[in-house]
Formats: sequence, structure tokens, C-alpha cells
Amino acid sequence: MKKDIHPKNYRLVAFKDLSNDFVFLTRSTVASNDTIEIEGKEYPLIKLEITNTSHPFYTGKMKLVDTAGRVDKFNSKVRKHQAIKESNQAKEV
Repeated sequence: MKKDIHPKNYRLVAFKDLSNDFVFLTRSTVASNDTIEIEGKEYPLIKLEITNTSHPFYTGKMKLVDTAGRVDKFNSKVRKHQAIKESNQAKEV
């Protein structure tokens, strides 16, 4: 086997679902400035917006997750294009 091909910072990292505060530990090389204490030990913390514990597909509950206003942006684009389409149709008549 080749030597020194694996990352040096492969360690336990805590991942936290911000929508329901579910935390799980797994091994990762991801970098983080945040930490969390679990059972007396401190781990690097990665914050997630959605995991299998909060995703509608896995939970069976429909829930709108809109942290960046994506739905509002989409709706405004649709309204803008509809207005343009209507004005073009009015010009043709």
C-alpha cells in the first residue's frame, strides 16, 4: 500500500441539524471553527440546514424550508415574466 495518502485530519466531527437540533458524530476531514461539547468531549461542529431527521422525504411531513428567501425570489421572477408576456400580448393586439 502507498504511504501517506490518507488525510492527517481525519477525526470525529459533530454535525448539527439547525431545524431540529439533532446532533450526530461521524468521522470527517471537514474544517470548522465552531465546537460543541458532547459527553464531556469537545468536537468540531458543522451546522446543517437539513438532514434525514428533518427532510420531508424521510419524515413524511411536508415542511417548507426557505432560509434564503428562495421561494420569494422565484415567485417574483415568475410575476415579472408574466407581466412581460402580458405586455407583449397587449402590443400585438
